[in-house]
Amino acid sequence: MKKRFYIPLLLSSTLVVQGCSDDNESTQAKTIVNKTEPVKPVVYQVFTRLFGNTQTANIPWGTKEQNGVGKFADFNDAALKGIKELGTTHVWYTGVLHHALVGDYTEYGISQDDPDVVKGRAGSPYAIKDYYDVNPDLAVNVTNRLEEFSALIERTHDHDMKVIIDIVPNHVARDYHSTAKPNGVKDFGEKDDTSKDYDVNNNFYYVPGESFQVPSSDSYQVLGGNSHPLADGKFNETPAKWTGNGARSPQPDINDWYETVKVNYGVKPDGSLDFPTLPKALENQDYRAHYAFWQDKELPNSWYKFRNIALYWLDKGVDGFRYDMAEMVPVEFWSFLNSSIKMHKPDAFLLAEVYNPLMYRTYIHQGKMDYLYDKVGFYDTLKAIMQGKQAASSIFNAQQKVADIEQHMLHFLENHDEQRIASPDFAGDAAWGKPAMVVSHLISRSPSLLYFGQDVGEDGSEEAGFGKPTRTSIFDYIGVPAHQAWMNNGKFDGGQLTAEQAQLRQYYISIMALNDLPAIVAGDMAQLMITGSDSVVGFVRTLGQQSLWVLSNFSQQAQTVTITLTPNQATMLKPNSTLYDLLESHNGILVSDEKQNTTFTLTLDALSSAVLTNKADHEL
Repeated sequence: MKKRFYIPLLLSSTLVVQGCSDDNESTQAKTIVNKTEPVKPVVYQVFTRLFGNTQTANIPWGTKEQNGVGKFADFNDAALKGIKELGTTHVWYTGVLHHALVGDYTEYGISQDDPDVVKGRAGSPYAIKDYYDVNPDLAVNVTNRLEEFSALIERTHDHDMKVIIDIVPNHVARDYHSTAKPNGVKDFGEKDDTSKDYDVNNNFYYVPGESFQVPSSDSYQVLGGNSHPLADGKFNETPAKWTGNGARSPQPDINDWYETVKVNYGVKPDGSLDFPTLPKALENQDYRAHYAFWQDKELPNSWYKFRNIALYWLDKGVDGFRYDMAEMVPVEFWSFLNSSIKMHKPDAFLLAEVYNPLMYRTYIHQGKMDYLYDKVGFYDTLKAIMQGKQAASSIFNAQQKVADIEQHMLHFLENHDEQRIASPDFAGDAAWGKPAMVVSHLISRSPSLLYFGQDVGEDGSEEAGFGKPTRTSIFDYIGVPAHQAWMNNGKFDGGQLTAEQAQLRQYYISIMALNDLPAIVAGDMAQLMITGSDSVVGFVRTLGQQSLWVLSNFSQQAQTVTITLTPNQATMLKPNSTLYDLLESHNGILVSDEKQNTTFTLTLDALSSAVLTNKADHEL
């Protein structure tokens, strides 16, 4: 039976919760009052070090002095106002936590990273070096870097948006070392018994008696061949640790996540579990029941370490987390972590990267995730439609597969892992994002994600260094040209955009503004029967007496279609009534009776959409 709620419900309540210091020790209780109402979140993902960079040299493998780097301070009121214009409710600041990078901050007490185990020059944001610190690259005054991030959190809140950062529980940087950890906190691996390949309270897995060897490849040179005093093909690690993606060899492959090491959650090398499993009865219970279940259990040390990290950032003002590669970590850990977070902050926003559709419901119901990526299914189907590989109506099959959990499935067209729409390998033209964004955002109760630069047609064509174009680099210092045109040297007013780019951004703003309509936030969806074109997709969203008729044309030519309503849909529209478009200019569409069927006909221009209403008094 389909659950009749809009988002994962957080009941209004007064809760007494406990924070914690290191490992499993508790501190004082807190009282939190939480209040919720239906909402359709919009997440704006921004790659923090790229957002405010105005330099345009774009030298492959260039240093931050050559290519520039953005700062926390670049997110000024004008920038945040521009982000808010897109309907943003949550800003996902990607790359905030201190990760391994090729730069010298030793004068600040930060150890230098070895480029042999760093991808790119700026480093992967998913190779965290210090979970209690922020990336020193992002601060104007490195000494005050945490204070500068706290100020950014406050500015974001002042613009009525919440803050999300990444947590990467599956792996950490190979040379993890925290200089900012609170008193009493032990580093990952600090108390490990390295004579064993596995121990339940070890934070890492080991290859006893073997030393780590840097992977090699004829097709790859560290830093693109540029010299560096530490780039010698060696990295001192004895015994070798398992690599982040689970590779157990002391010398991982060049395609492994060799810059990271895998965290141990009590999963033995043979795959058996060294912790309690969840009773089936807990599946349908809320986070409070999950929290209570774990209180008398003895759990692996890594569980407590990550709980304390999450609560630390919540206390800093962060409002939620995006979890990297969540399916590589046991679901029982997520039950423990997420219930602890919700007891601390009931409205925390918890988004997980999970790609196995067979595990979606497990991570939602047992792992207590709020939202999961809807990639393997919705995104992949929509991309195939945009590339002309599938009929537009195939999107309904993808949507139907998650109908029971639709409000938990995050929709996106771009993010840091995916190709830019405008890149030749995807669609080659940002205009394809227009009908796709209409369908992606309006088809269901699902929240939406926008990636910075998407709204102005960024194509990801820069040769940054590590990795290949089509995706904006997450590994190197680089300028992002289309985004820089909107940024306009820090004015954030779109002053350098072309007319086409400015129109595209305004189109995105218009789509996201429809989030104010109750039927879009919480309405049911039904497919429309369309004749005349396989390139047009249509559906109706209904809540109470409000109905919105959405049609999108995935063709580079105009398409004329006729929509024949089912008897149930026909009750929503009276013959001889007129439909008006809330998005473009498809107005004055007449609803008529033909052979006892209620129909309407319209012509959609190339890559255009219509969001139709009869302008009932209760709507507008």
